[in-house]
Amino acid sequence: MPVLVLVMLSVAGCGESAWNDPYPASDAESKTVYSSFNERPKHLDPARSYSSNEVAFLGQIYEPPLQYHFLLRPYRLIPLAAIEVPVPRYYDAAGDPLPADAPATDIARSDYLIQVRPGIRFQPHPAFARDAEGRFRYHALSETDLRGVNRLNDFPEVGSRELIAEDFVHQIKRLAAPWLHSPIAGVMRRHIIGFQGLSERLAEAEEKGALERVEHLRHARLAGVEVVDRYSFRIGVKGKYPQFIYWLAMPFFAPMPWEADVFYAQPGMRERNIILDWYPVGTGPFMLSENNPNLRMVLMRNPNFHGERYPTEGMPGDRESGILADAGRPLPFIDRAIYSLEKESIPRWNKFLQGYYDSSGISSDAFDQAVQVDAEGEPILTQSMREQGVSLLTSVEPSIFYLGFNMLDPVVGGDSQRARLLRRAISIAVDFEEFISIFVNGRGLAAQGPIPPGIFGHREGEAGINPFVYEWRGGRAVRRGLEEARTLMRQAGYPDGIDRDTGRALTINYEAVATGPDDRARLNWIRKQFAKLGIELVIRSTDYNRFQEKMRKGTGQVFMWGWNADYPDPENFLFLLYGPNGKVEHLGENAANYANPEFDRLYDEMKYLDDGPQRQAMIDRLVEIARTDAPWVWGFHPKAFSLHHQWLFNAHPNQMAKNTLKYRRVDAKRRQRLRREWNRPVLWPLWAGAGLLLLVILPAWWSVRRREGSRAL
Repeated sequence: MPVLVLVMLSVAGCGESAWNDPYPASDAESKTVYSSFNERPKHLDPARSYSSNEVAFLGQIYEPPLQYHFLLRPYRLIPLAAIEVPVPRYYDAAGDPLPADAPATDIARSDYLIQVRPGIRFQPHPAFARDAEGRFRYHALSETDLRGVNRLNDFPEVGSRELIAEDFVHQIKRLAAPWLHSPIAGVMRRHIIGFQGLSERLAEAEEKGALERVEHLRHARLAGVEVVDRYSFRIGVKGKYPQFIYWLAMPFFAPMPWEADVFYAQPGMRERNIILDWYPVGTGPFMLSENNPNLRMVLMRNPNFHGERYPTEGMPGDRESGILADAGRPLPFIDRAIYSLEKESIPRWNKFLQGYYDSSGISSDAFDQAVQVDAEGEPILTQSMREQGVSLLTSVEPSIFYLGFNMLDPVVGGDSQRARLLRRAISIAVDFEEFISIFVNGRGLAAQGPIPPGIFGHREGEAGINPFVYEWRGGRAVRRGLEEARTLMRQAGYPDGIDRDTGRALTINYEAVATGPDDRARLNWIRKQFAKLGIELVIRSTDYNRFQEKMRKGTGQVFMWGWNADYPDPENFLFLLYGPNGKVEHLGENAANYANPEFDRLYDEMKYLDDGPQRQAMIDRLVEIARTDAPWVWGFHPKAFSLHHQWLFNAHPNQMAKNTLKYRRVDAKRRQRLRREWNRPVLWPLWAGAGLLLLVILPAWWSVRRREGSRAL
């Protein structure tokens, strides 16, 4: 028996796949990307989804009119389902056309004509299936018809049809449907002509059955959105709103066929969880073939995909880096993407190291194992990662975290020179380079103003530094010394942190969102930053709901907050400092309640301008005003770090594009070879154990044999 076990182990060790390989041997050399997710998507309906973990799937399935260029920076919109990026036409209140350079005050309406690319087809889906007479096969299902049906794949027949302009119009009307609770309905209500009226009319059908609501929606009219012809539709926007173009690159504006709405609205479908939130219907390069969020989600190549080609232009250095090696080749390069549920970071990390995930983020626990900082302070891979052929990609996210002053506060706020000097002194003392190093593993870039890199208006190099906090030395920005901050404190009337008027130490309240012991180190750090100037910082910890209430009422003095870009336009960051967006008075996103008449006037002009020298000059002045007044300690822009195995190509970071799976390419043969090398079974303990077992068993066996032989004699 022991000999048989050893033989079996030897034979198993000669197999083509590693023993611990979680994937079938038949998939070993398939064009598949392997990844993971840690939270099930709640919504896969493009009218309802607004979370990053959902868009990671939706971006591969749905195709709105526009997309972001994969390589070019600043981020640039290019056509996707549309033939070209639409240029708005302007009209005055009488309906007469206006020139492109007409003042924003003269523009009553902006029209966007979107021309749909002919020949695009929806993925195969039962909603399009027809019988021999041309009737929809699955649009009038009875309970009897649904017996034995528990998932979408239980419908044996599928169909498809061409994408037309009506599908886009239907989706825009869905955004107004009260029963769908679209997260952008409020924004679109302010901008799309007739949106508010349609929403009010649709509310009358809210209590009706699902099928009745769909029919009501299909025949409803949206005044500002109309089908021009089979491949064209027009969207009318109130006044001038240049940022509307960015919404056309989001899944909210992806086409939705009415057939899908009718199919999913039938009685019995929701009870079986056969709904749009579970089974999307798109025209993109991939379709969701398996949705088991407790185990895995699988995207398969859409056999009806119309085709697209890899970009042929990029940034300086892109050709040398190899990111343009696939220029002009047809997309997508892979046939499938498998996302496995991983709730814990350690198993996810270990599977990446074993080669079972093609790419990975870096958790704090694994950071030192993957990344180290060189003499210049730049992140580089550790020796073990380099030996495995792993690549590190970093990119600055279109986000900002900042330390804000409540400008309504009598001590730290206001436009007096005393308060301004105090804020500048604190801006120097709060060392965000140190914060980045300690608390985010170096994954951040100290901010010089509100606009992140990659967004139009951001300045690089010496021209982009905040001169009140930094100086340019040795080709880089260097934080001004603490003695300069103390000089500013004396000029403000707070020598060594003592209020010259009262003789008492300056005390400032810090509003913190802190509910657990892990927050203690961060709060101690911020307290020490203020203590450098002799300021006593009082930490007032609370949960996020209470923190938001304090912000709305303006009862705090200093706080930390952040902002992620909705779209890559400077307006989406500068509006955080726009007076009419003040949190207390206007319930806006200007949490610092900053108001400067010149800033507000320039902002009103800047937001209507097209990108160009005039807009850049205006942005430069806006940033200069904000730096001078210092309503924020500018904080930092977070950096995304990602690791990729040597067999994965075109994993280029793009923080705005959400449809980048189509660019990925894998060398499956190399992956399989390295997986076998990295996961060879360690057999010597088994051999040693088997040998020991033989040493124990053989003497006893021999003794039994001798005894039996002697009895026979």
